[in-house]
Amino acid sequence: MASTELKTRFEAGPVTFVVRHELWDGNIQDHADQGVAIMVAAEVDGKQTNLLRFNCFDIEKSYIYGPENRDLKSDGPMMLQDMEYAPTGIGKLYRMDPIADGNPISWTIKTLAKKLPDMLIRAGYSEIAEKLDLEEAVMVLPELESSAVELFSTKRNTVKHNRGTDIFEAGNIRFGLEMRRLPVGDGGLAIHVLADLAGSQGKSFSEETEIMAFDCFWDGPHYHYGPRNKNHRIYWDRTLVTDYLGWVLDKIDGKKLGAMIERAGYPGIAADLDQDMIDAVLPALTTKAREMLALGESLTGHPGLPADVTPNLVTD
Repeated sequence: MASTELKTRFEAGPVTFVVRHELWDGNIQDHADQGVAIMVAAEVDGKQTNLLRFNCFDIEKSYIYGPENRDLKSDGPMMLQDMEYAPTGIGKLYRMDPIADGNPISWTIKTLAKKLPDMLIRAGYSEIAEKLDLEEAVMVLPELESSAVELFSTKRNTVKHNRGTDIFEAGNIRFGLEMRRLPVGDGGLAIHVLADLAGSQGKSFSEETEIMAFDCFWDGPHYHYGPRNKNHRIYWDRTLVTDYLGWVLDKIDGKKLGAMIERAGYPGIAADLDQDMIDAVLPALTTKAREMLALGESLTGHPGLPADVTPNLVTD
């Protein structure tokens, strides 16, 4: 049975509601995050323009008046107008309060139903607000909300890597080392941090899960918080960080791994880390990792990069 394509555009008189899933990468976009963006768009001066934007993400929960309106005046409080360090977007971008406002998608839909004309005026589009029939707009909001909720859950970007060719046991976690190559030619040494989340090692129902991943690639070096969970991906600043393996080893040796695992969404694993066991395997892990870097250099001219493509276990 063929699946029905999810509707992501909803017309309501002069405006169109648009919903889409977005993946943000740390140091590429503002920060590492993902979720759904809900836009209110319309034709302005012959061009389809976003009038309002609502960010309903894991971390970023905000809305923006006139994201494409360069003439929009600041609307911040008088007491802050003379601050030397006042951000240029003051009065345009507002944060939702996750405690007071609750679920960002639900809050967005309720706000649109009550305040859409006022928000359009604030964004600098009073003519469109005058043409809007709010009752007509409200009619499409339930379907818009359903699509946003489904996109948030079904379009989440996650990745399942190979576990690695060389495994180092360290208490309740293990490290897997792998030489990776993407189809585009980028790649290098990968360090997988693995844990058994359902059952114990050796049991038929045990589920080994990658909880952190460090991809020391020659072109796009980055690391993942919870590749199978949140998959918040951060790219290193290649000006400040030049030895990616050294950076990873420094965090492990400096006892930062626990906090990173907790941020990835696995506080129980972080609480049970055995730092002594991690310290015990670190020398052997370091030696093998450096050997892999050297091998890649000899094969391809890039540290840790093999000659052949090594696809992920799950590619979608």
